[in-house]
Amino acid sequence: MDPNNPNRESRSTPQYALYQRENFWKSNDGQVPPFNTDPGELERLAQQKLTQNGWFYASSNAGQSHTHTTNRQSFYRHRIIPRMLVDTNTRDTAHTIWSHSVSAPIGFAPVGINKIYNEAGELPVARVAGELNLPYCLSTAGSQPIEDVGVANDALAKDGKGVRFFQLYMPHDDALTRSLLQRAVASGFTACILTLDTWQLGWRHDDVATSNYAFYHGKGADLGLSDPVFQQRLREAGIDPATQPNEAGALWIDSVWHGRAHTWEKAVWAMRLWKELSGGKPFALKGIQSVGDARKAVEMGFDGIVVSNHAGRQVDGAVASLDALEKIVDAVGDKIYIMYDSGVRSASDVFKALALGAQFVFVGRLWIWGLSIMGEAGVRHVMKSLLADFDILLNVGGYRNVGKIIRNRAALESGPRDYPLQPRTFKL
Repeated sequence: MDPNNPNRESRSTPQYALYQRENFWKSNDGQVPPFNTDPGELERLAQQKLTQNGWFYASSNAGQSHTHTTNRQSFYRHRIIPRMLVDTNTRDTAHTIWSHSVSAPIGFAPVGINKIYNEAGELPVARVAGELNLPYCLSTAGSQPIEDVGVANDALAKDGKGVRFFQLYMPHDDALTRSLLQRAVASGFTACILTLDTWQLGWRHDDVATSNYAFYHGKGADLGLSDPVFQQRLREAGIDPATQPNEAGALWIDSVWHGRAHTWEKAVWAMRLWKELSGGKPFALKGIQSVGDARKAVEMGFDGIVVSNHAGRQVDGAVASLDALEKIVDAVGDKIYIMYDSGVRSASDVFKALALGAQFVFVGRLWIWGLSIMGEAGVRHVMKSLLADFDILLNVGGYRNVGKIIRNRAALESGPRDYPLQPRTFKL
């Protein structure tokens, strides 16, 4: 791509497509690109870098991985229809989410225990998100204190302020929930996303077979251990985290993934608490897969939903997240802010989710692999490559901006929901 392309004069975001040119040129300077970002190759490289348990936790899905398989198959049944002779010299990947101007309709999905993948945990991921001006979502199961993640997210951000959301796994301890949300607000998190599908982990064969639960082995509980209310709970239980890290980690995560279901009324309580503490900032629900639940979210006054099946990690044999998105958009697409998560592996996947009606798309495993392979530089390479892929897709596909894609089903040719089960020869 010619770096003097007139597109540079018209857009508000960097010419991400130039990252392709940068990598093509590297060999002239005696360099090589960091690594191959093909999703299958990313997974292979990450498996080489991680311990067996690190790989199992990152790659395991619920049951026989049928939901994960269906997530990928659902993307394949939709095909993009490119348009020709469109003036994409005026294109821009820019987008707005909850009044935040961001570089693209792409965000960092909440992923717990990042210290499994890199000793720096969530910090390098938050830094890259801030640098690229993409929303970062911190998991309650994160392995760094909320405050430190906020500082990291601002470190490389333009104007010193990243866009960040806090994903809540809601304890049954109301004082602890309040403390977590207070910390998030004080640390500059501007929206809360309550995850509904994981108050207990789904059955993941490899993790169970290897006792693969980092929190029970003294790793990854820093977000909880840094909380004043939880510190009081440790004292009440007579647990010293310095000498009993396994017990401290277990008490923390058993407070978060506690196995006790919440109700719609409790979700409304959490929303009202967040709005009280934050001054009315947005509150969304993650894990919606049913039209009935989407309608209930509208009725109860939530600001948004994330259509997600937790990337196939919770309910084996569940509906594909992308199929659920279509039905939910048809039912409530003009009544609530709809985001998407699960199975995203490329810019074309982002495009398809937007065309089917999502207003924003989260990616998770892609940047996990990058973090595992090369730390902060790996996350940056993966996400800059995804942005370049998206920018190039708009250019060669004939779509000038995100607004031309969202809810534009004429941009797709879609086949039937017919997913013959494919055998797993390699666990992805």
